[in-house]
Amino acid sequence: MNQSELLNRRQVLYWRMLSTMFGYDQQGENFDNMSHEIAQDLALPESILHPTLSLDQLFQRYPELEPEFNLTELDDRQDPTILRRSLIISKLLLNVFGPQTQKRSISAAEYAQWLKDVAHLERCLGFQPGALRQSQPGQGQASQPGGLQGGQGIGSGFNLSEEELRQVIQGLEKDLIKRMALREVLQDNRLAAQLTPSMAVVEQLLRDKSHLSGNALINAKRLIKQYVDELADVLRLQVMQAVSAKIDRSVPPKRVFRNLDLKRTIWRNLTNWNSNEGRLYVDRLYYRQTAKKRTPMRMIVVVDQSGSMVDAMVQCTILASIFAGLPHVDMHLIAFDTRMLDLTPWVHDPFEVLLRTQLGGGTSINEALLFASEKIQEPRKTAVVLITDFYEGGPQQVLLDTIKAMIESGVHFIPVGAVTSSGYFSVNDWFRTKLKEMGRPIFAGSPRKLIEQIKQFITL
Repeated sequence: MNQSELLNRRQVLYWRMLSTMFGYDQQGENFDNMSHEIAQDLALPESILHPTLSLDQLFQRYPELEPEFNLTELDDRQDPTILRRSLIISKLLLNVFGPQTQKRSISAAEYAQWLKDVAHLERCLGFQPGALRQSQPGQGQASQPGGLQGGQGIGSGFNLSEEELRQVIQGLEKDLIKRMALREVLQDNRLAAQLTPSMAVVEQLLRDKSHLSGNALINAKRLIKQYVDELADVLRLQVMQAVSAKIDRSVPPKRVFRNLDLKRTIWRNLTNWNSNEGRLYVDRLYYRQTAKKRTPMRMIVVVDQSGSMVDAMVQCTILASIFAGLPHVDMHLIAFDTRMLDLTPWVHDPFEVLLRTQLGGGTSINEALLFASEKIQEPRKTAVVLITDFYEGGPQQVLLDTIKAMIESGVHFIPVGAVTSSGYFSVNDWFRTKLKEMGRPIFAGSPRKLIEQIKQFITL
């Protein structure tokens, strides 16, 4: 088969994939017939063309196919296996974006199967589990340098950046959750057990929690808590790795065995070596200094609880609870829309905090900052972390003046526009420009980067 014919047959496979994905079955009948002929010529089972057969079922029937579903190595146009790879790509994309995702209603079982198919896609592209569908820190990078880096995409001619793919999958998951009769699913323990906690599920549950009761509410709380606990484990590790205290050299070392500096002790006593006896006489022990500087400080997290900020809210609520557990940190947490809600009494329990929030409504950012300013006692020992998209419900200049006054008083002001794995977010351009001119650019990025920002202020 010459190169031209090879590429033409490849185009047939992709046109067949697109016609199936968008429901043009009659118009794509010829493409479908030709694709079956190609599969037969390649000695591949016709099941690989089935748009609704799960990948788990395919591998169960044909286990020899599973090793071929690894696309981390980019294909070459001269590669004779290009058609096999094209069929594999088609199968992956049809399962994740195809007919099953376009139904009017989605069952819990179908949603659970979709999650498994997405996991296969992540694995095949060299990503860590959950990297494409969840905004979890530490999971947003490909495990190999290939994959989607640099816009290379899934092989030649399929260009899609990692960020674009993540946004599409996360958006699709939200849409699937909305089309799933979540209240009815939560009433049934068996169906509820099939739900996998994710940001999309948590967001929908937080929006709908006032309408849940009985068994549905119990299952909803279980899912939220499970997701919060899983995310907290990841964030807690990142905080502990990033935030470390400085050694206080003014405090003499404690003379206990665990602080003994054996290397230094031997080195300093080498002059006491007795070559005749073959012994080292130690006349002085040296100890490591372990006392750390601890500067009491107050951190006030002011988080927008409008619906568009749910991702940042969930992650920052958990971060607040973790920082609240650090020594000498006085943590305060305030949620707002057009009202202010002081959640400080529950700051150590992010699950309880999320249950007390109410997503939606407008935004009164200036009122929230004025409310937070009442908690400032020593400005130079206070950090205010404002998490919002900066679409103020009142006059923009008034809010900017409030921020200026806060900064001029000595407060360490950290404006945050988004806390997501991709960093993509819509922020008010006027505030983006003004705050950048003031030397306080709006932060948008992963939780790890926000932790580093806060680390610059905290000295334990």
